[in-house]
Amino acid sequence: MMTVELITPEEIAFKGDAVSVTLPTGDGEITVLAGHVSLVSTVSPGTMIVRSTEGEQMFAVARGVIEVTPSSVRVLSDIADRVEALEEAAIEAAKARAEQLVADRRSDAEGFAEATAILEKELARLHTVRRRRGSRTLR
Repeated sequence: MMTVELITPEEIAFKGDAVSVTLPTGDGEITVLAGHVSLVSTVSPGTMIVRSTEGEQMFAVARGVIEVTPSSVRVLSDIADRVEALEEAAIEAAKARAEQLVADRRSDAEGFAEATAILEKELARLHTVRRRRGSRTLR
């Protein structure tokens, strides 16, 4: 077992013991088990899965960092939405608004970066909802 913390700027979204944690990094998806070599890496938008003896919990995460020690995993992320709280139709609508915002702000570097970050968060949420139901197809 290892201790897992998932932290956003607003809250500690998860803190508990786990058997494994799977999450997206800049180098691809990784799974961490107890005893893992120490590691610091970036977190990419996508799905984080925490597996414990009680079952599995899925979270949509965005950009951030991960710190792994042999006995713990600490994830700092812009968002940490539990899959049960996500509604695909609402996410699709937010994604469409974010895509329009990206298109509207192409000539404004700072605005474009902000719009792109919003779009990445919505895509992470959408990926997580679809992964839960077994479909990994993103439009």
